[in-house]
Amino acid sequence: MFYRGSKAISLSVKTIILTLNAANDLDTLPRDAREQMETGLDRYAMTGEGDVRAFRDRDGYRLRIGSDRVIFDADATTILAIYIGRRATTTYKRS
Repeated sequence: MFYRGSKAISLSVKTIILTLNAANDLDTLPRDAREQMETGLDRYAMTGEGDVRAFRDRDGYRLRIGSDRVIFDADATTILAIYIGRRATTTYKRS
């Protein structure tokens, strides 16, 4: 809890964990796209802000960052990134 004046502001930062596949996906992106992904993930982990949607037909979420997507699971303290890359017809069929 962070106190500013008479207001209490709760800061909750989530830990970002990349699966081996997600880490490899991130490494294959061009540098500017990789930096954009890292910035978007950090922003979501620190503030909860971002273009995030829950899946209807399975557990998990997707975070849209430009043309790219992060498929992830999350709990109160952790974001587990499963896939990072361009939106394709098979993107949401991954398990």
